[in-house]
Amino acid sequence: MAALDKIYSKILQYDDLQVKLKKWKEEGSKIVFTNGCFDIIHRGHIELLAQAANLGDKLIIGLNSDSSIQKIKGVERPILDEKSRAVLLASLSFSDAIITFHEETPLNLINLILPAILVKGNDYKTAPIIGQDIVENTGGKVILLPFVDGISTSKIIDKIKNY
Repeated sequence: MAALDKIYSKILQYDDLQVKLKKWKEEGSKIVFTNGCFDIIHRGHIELLAQAANLGDKLIIGLNSDSSIQKIKGVERPILDEKSRAVLLASLSFSDAIITFHEETPLNLINLILPAILVKGNDYKTAPIIGQDIVENTGGKVILLPFVDGISTSKIIDKIKNY
């Protein structure tokens, strides 16, 4: 399979994801799920995603759509469009599936996937974790991973604006 074909084959629609999930679960794969905007991918994203991938056999990344990000972060975001962000995430060797969602939260996606492990950044220590109840009620775990200090998309945007 050519390199670009391999990348694009990881970017799934909901129906394709259901087929892959069924196969992976039948094979006994431990499914890890995380989600985010991943606008201007940086070292912090890569380290969190690599650590998440190490927790199981298959890493599914839920990607906020452009419209979802605008609802959450305002009309000036995202910087990169959803297709570009999906391709970047799919190009990571440790990602197995990228699925874009249009809601403000990934609750419906978590309900579909029912991952063994739901990963979030440790900034959620004090915030409710969307889907935690679903994951834990189906025997899964929620794991909070540390962020790389001092790195964020907002800080990168501010630095560019002030350049």
